[in-house]
Amino acid sequence: MNFTYNGQPSRVIFGAGSLQHLAREIDLLGAKRALILSTPEQRASAEMIADLLGSKAAGVFDRAVMHVPIETAREARELANKLGADCAIAIGGGSTTGLGKAIALDSGLPILAIPTTYAGSEMTPIYGITEGGVKKTGKDPRVLPRTTIYDPDLSMSLPVGLSVTSGINAIAHAAEGLYAVDSNPIMDLMACEGIAALARALPAIYKNASDKAARADALYGAWLCGTVLGNVGMALHHKLCHTLGGSFNLPHAEVHTIVLPHALAYNQAAAPQAMQKIAKALGVSESNQTTAAQATWDLAYNNGAPTSLSSIGLQESDLDKACDIAMQNQYANPRPLERVALRALFQDAFEGVRP
Repeated sequence: MNFTYNGQPSRVIFGAGSLQHLAREIDLLGAKRALILSTPEQRASAEMIADLLGSKAAGVFDRAVMHVPIETAREARELANKLGADCAIAIGGGSTTGLGKAIALDSGLPILAIPTTYAGSEMTPIYGITEGGVKKTGKDPRVLPRTTIYDPDLSMSLPVGLSVTSGINAIAHAAEGLYAVDSNPIMDLMACEGIAALARALPAIYKNASDKAARADALYGAWLCGTVLGNVGMALHHKLCHTLGGSFNLPHAEVHTIVLPHALAYNQAAAPQAMQKIAKALGVSESNQTTAAQATWDLAYNNGAPTSLSSIGLQESDLDKACDIAMQNQYANPRPLERVALRALFQDAFEGVRP
């Protein structure tokens, strides 16, 4: 077996109450003034961080939104420069972490991430910026958060619905990592463990949103799945979700939740060993004939998540355009992109049929 493994240089602080170490971690970065980033909805969390830091807080920027519009990124960079911030703290989910990455890309400011969802982007050197209705992604080591604080206490208030879709979004990172062209045994271990942790956690959170052990399990799974995303290439699923999210402004986690079963079904025959690992991690026994695609759809459906693109605002008239965009660039995927099959995938995802 031949493979290449390149560990990402990130520091992780994990555990309930670990937010108490924030000031220490800023000092270890060699920083003195932090700009705190959040979405408008998480302004209170950002202000809590500012109060905790006292004089180390340069200010709060609370306008992070999905898919990182380039205008928002420029505004945040200008504010960081104006306030003399020498680091940024991103508290929240993928939207806020993405904004932090956009700042780091041009300014080189170190980013400290405090995830409150299960997006996993804090573990990757991948960034995405939307300009002119098109989301462009890339990789750059400068955007990888230097430090991540995983405090399960901060995810306790994450609504159940978003917990489930955010968790399945994380599972998508690990699932595609298992059939990536540059996969390796270390990432495979993390992928299987991450999927299994989330498969345990999400039904428990759906049953009881205050289950602390389940919240910790979900954050642990998100960390592992995010690490996979940051170390190996993604394939069809992520391409389709970037197309749908960036071009039609659909909610990120929900799109991933809906598309994943259909992307797995598309690749089923071309990556049978990966599908077996995914199904096993999701708790499907060898004697059960349920496929990885079906098990993923069932996980969403049984825990109240949306299963159709029509339910989150996509119009059926948009499907041809989405397929056209997805077909524009060929990229590594176990099964080649075939227009007729891809259009059928979009239709199935639009209608929400079980694979």
